[in-house]
Amino acid sequence: MRKVNKILLWIVIVFFSVFILANLAISVFAKQIVVKQIEQNLKLRATLGSINLSLPFSVNLNNLTVGDLFKVERLSVSPNILGFFAGKIVLNSVTLVNPVINLEQSGDGSLNLPKPGQKGKQPPVYLMSLIIRNGRVNFNDRKIDPSGFKIILDRLNARISKVMLPVTSLKTNFQASSDVLKPDNKKLGSILASGWLDFGPKDMDGVFNIKDMDLTYFSPYYGNFISKKKLLKAQLNLDTTLKSKDNNLAILADLKLSNLIYAQQDQAEGQELELDFTKNALDFFTDSKGNLDLEFEVNTNLDNPNVSTQELKKIILKAAAKNLANQSPQDLITKVNDNIEQFKAIGKTLKSIFKGE
Repeated sequence: MRKVNKILLWIVIVFFSVFILANLAISVFAKQIVVKQIEQNLKLRATLGSINLSLPFSVNLNNLTVGDLFKVERLSVSPNILGFFAGKIVLNSVTLVNPVINLEQSGDGSLNLPKPGQKGKQPPVYLMSLIIRNGRVNFNDRKIDPSGFKIILDRLNARISKVMLPVTSLKTNFQASSDVLKPDNKKLGSILASGWLDFGPKDMDGVFNIKDMDLTYFSPYYGNFISKKKLLKAQLNLDTTLKSKDNNLAILADLKLSNLIYAQQDQAEGQELELDFTKNALDFFTDSKGNLDLEFEVNTNLDNPNVSTQELKKIILKAAAKNLANQSPQDLITKVNDNIEQFKAIGKTLKSIFKGE
């Protein structure tokens, strides 16, 4: 028994000695190699504070900066040793702690993402798990606004992981949450997502939620699609369920708009009343408190989700019309009396929608 204990002790001593020596060697020699490889591949200047090993078998890059695009307090990579023996690059996990990503979309729609500089066929990398802790994404859109339209994702936390068994499975679990901020760091709202996705049979079961979002900040994107009148204030809450079976994706959405406030808009004398029903859905289907609750379903394909603008308008307008059923008869009478001319203008449109044209 003593002999066995001695052997185990020596194994532990040798293991930690090798680990310490490897840590020293990596900290001295690997730093320059890593920086050089990043710069050669991404064509961006890189800096690295330090590099070290930690148990069980993780390589940690500390205070890494890549140009103006990316910086991270710690990037930890945990390789799979058995994968190397099989001739494959398999990473059990990649963890990013306090990463900051600065994305910019130019006027032609291209992003400031570098193209890898290495030529020739590269070995595939298999990632089993990606973890992001307290991340931040600064997005500047010069396509929607030449002077720049900024959106910030802050306190971004995410975990994406492939199921371990069976090994051949492509099923992936995901969970993510983030606050959405203005450039002055004032909170616009928050987003959450969770569920699983199987890339093999193209099945999915997940949820995507938007909480207490200031919708008016995003007016450069939706324009007058929501309302012909200018919205001064609107709060969005969206609960979405995404279910797919054999690539048939059904998106069930419960969209709530509340605290709607419009800018004053005077009609010119002699101006003929005309109504674009799509752009005035809110004006006619909100309740007496200015709230709108829409429940609708969108059907598409998981591998190529695509819904035409016309079809989306039709789906939303049908849901908006159903919203009238939840309003009191007195509210409906008042609304019709106050807007009789406008309601005459939408009669034809309503008829075509509910006939399915």
